[in-house]
Amino acid sequence: MASVASSYARAFADVVLQSKLDADRAIADLRMLAKLLSESTELRRVWENPAVPAEQKRGILDVIAKRDGFSKQVRNLVAVLIDHRRVQFLPRIVEQLEKELDARLGFADAQVTSARELGDAEKRALEAQVAKLTGKKVRARYGQDASLLGGAVVRVGSTIYDGSVLGQLRKIKEAMSS
Repeated sequence: MASVASSYARAFADVVLQSKLDADRAIADLRMLAKLLSESTELRRVWENPAVPAEQKRGILDVIAKRDGFSKQVRNLVAVLIDHRRVQFLPRIVEQLEKELDARLGFADAQVTSARELGDAEKRALEAQVAKLTGKKVRARYGQDASLLGGAVVRVGSTIYDGSVLGQLRKIKEAMSS
């Protein structure tokens, strides 16, 4: 049902851009709702139960939206999902929405793995270098892997930039064997 998630994500991306919503905030709110839904069996049972009237389901949504300060647009998206019995797709819709907004706003998603924790200055420098390589603004997620020995490996989409000591040692080994 990837097409269901993609359809809702594309439509909501249009809403986010046309309404000039803070895209990061909208995604964070939807993630929070998806997490709440996954952690609360009771909420999931109510929202997914066709026997519970839609008004009652939307009433619960309104209480949550008011309590957590969700935008009207985020609240309306979830209400539409509830009304069309598609609320179970919310986590996939959020994933697709992130990809859709990143593509439309010119962001590249980078996964950076380094041998040690990087400082803020190092992160900014690395992100600037990746932005120069990709021609896009960079959203980086960071992880650590001590087996790299030093340096970092950056994955942007299917492209891997290996600046690790381990990667350099592998290249030397390959050169020596051939």
